[in-house]
Amino acid sequence: MNYKKIDATRISISELMQPSHSNFGGKIHGGYILNLMDQIAFACASKHSETYCVTASVDTVDFLNPIEIGDLVTMKASINFVGRTSMVVGIRVESENIRTGEIKHCNSSYFTMVAKDDQGNSVEVPGLIINDNTEVKRFLKAIKRTETKKNRKQEFDSEDFSHTNYLDDLKKYRVRVELPDTY
Repeated sequence: MNYKKIDATRISISELMQPSHSNFGGKIHGGYILNLMDQIAFACASKHSETYCVTASVDTVDFLNPIEIGDLVTMKASINFVGRTSMVVGIRVESENIRTGEIKHCNSSYFTMVAKDDQGNSVEVPGLIINDNTEVKRFLKAIKRTETKKNRKQEFDSEDFSHTNYLDDLKKYRVRVELPDTY
């Protein structure tokens, strides 16, 4: 198996946000940012795997700060984790007011990408060479996110899952449960 350093596949892109990218509130549309994030995730994963990649899942998309028309948006992507055929690409989104120089962290997200051959079959990806504590932390956090996701899926997909086990948990939310007696 061959291995690649994370630095070898890091990618950064910048784009000036224009009025055509805005939503009805005058801020940059979240869907446009997600599209750019998917593009950089694809580029980073394809650079690492040296093949075509598809998006398998997107984890933790939190829009922390709005992006304004005229801001320079910079996205930085790196491989945080590799499995046999999949890679987790970590993406950081920042916006810069080019008049004031103020930089805001707008989003961090994790895209799971799967390497494919020309027939659409999943193919093995190179391993990772981790060079510093930040890269180790990112790799371990990716493992923990995957474990949490699997555990949650097992719990909710289980044949013996019953909503009645969770009804008391709903008391802390703004919801009133009015189930028919036959339930």
